[in-house]
Amino acid sequence: MITGASGFIGRRLRDRLLAEGWDVVAIRRPVSKAPQEGRSVVLEYGDRPGLALLFEKERPALVLHVAGATKGVRRDDFWDGNVKPTAQLCGALQDAQHQPERFLLVSSLAAYGPSGERPLIESDPQNPIELYGESKREAERVVQDSGLRFTIIRPSGVYGPGDVDFLELFRWANRQLNVFPANRQQQVSVVYVDDLVDATLAAALHPNTVGRGYFICDGEPVSFEHFQRQIARMLEKKAWELDVPGPVVDLAAFSGELLSKLDGKPRLFNRQKRKLGKANFVCTHQAAKRDFGYTPKVPLTEGLARTRDWYRQEGWL
Repeated sequence: MITGASGFIGRRLRDRLLAEGWDVVAIRRPVSKAPQEGRSVVLEYGDRPGLALLFEKERPALVLHVAGATKGVRRDDFWDGNVKPTAQLCGALQDAQHQPERFLLVSSLAAYGPSGERPLIESDPQNPIELYGESKREAERVVQDSGLRFTIIRPSGVYGPGDVDFLELFRWANRQLNVFPANRQQQVSVVYVDDLVDATLAAALHPNTVGRGYFICDGEPVSFEHFQRQIARMLEKKAWELDVPGPVVDLAAFSGELLSKLDGKPRLFNRQKRKLGKANFVCTHQAAKRDFGYTPKVPLTEGLARTRDWYRQEGWL
């Protein structure tokens, strides 16, 4: 059973499960489209009795909770999208008296906050610096206190076919422009979506991972300068580079947040996201390699090339 199957990561994960012969049931909200393949059930996360009945009927071996909110206007937007659905799913499993072989939560590197002088490891304290990361940390705590056999994965920045967050970088480079909003040298860990799917399934099935959480990334961290120059290279474009001063970026973030308060629509860029843009977010996947053999297969250049090809094929670029 999977949540978030209509999203970027969830769709890729559902398709992999179906290709491997799993019987997949997607829990989807009324606003989500029915998947073309696999079964689905329309339920609101607030309907705990309905979720419990579903768990009683299906008795899923795996529950993969991928759905979540990455954008919001207020604190409640992130709690409603990340914390409360997690609590409802865990509570419904308890109501149904069903203990799946594994409950896997897709969390985020943001639940730990910025890295310091070295990459983050799983034993470091969790110090998120904005609402999204705080809500992910709280969702983790819900799962840890649930009594379920759980595993948590914490992806770094995820890119690949279907992603919309990095799409603008491709579009800017396609216009022969790389814009750096005071983040040229910011270091980040990233992971190609198919490597994340590999890690998710391996973590959900391996006995060593019960009750543990793992960072998932590819290899070495990259700066946004290197990342965006690689995108331009993949597009065979000579991109002019523009550095936006920090005060201007701060003003843009404030303006985005103000507009969201006026019309209630979440913006990709606001003061919460600006906090993320001021710090390094770097982790290591050594624990995942040790415990369940995770090794990323797709290097950055190949991943960006695959992403470029998909964007062009779908008319996004």
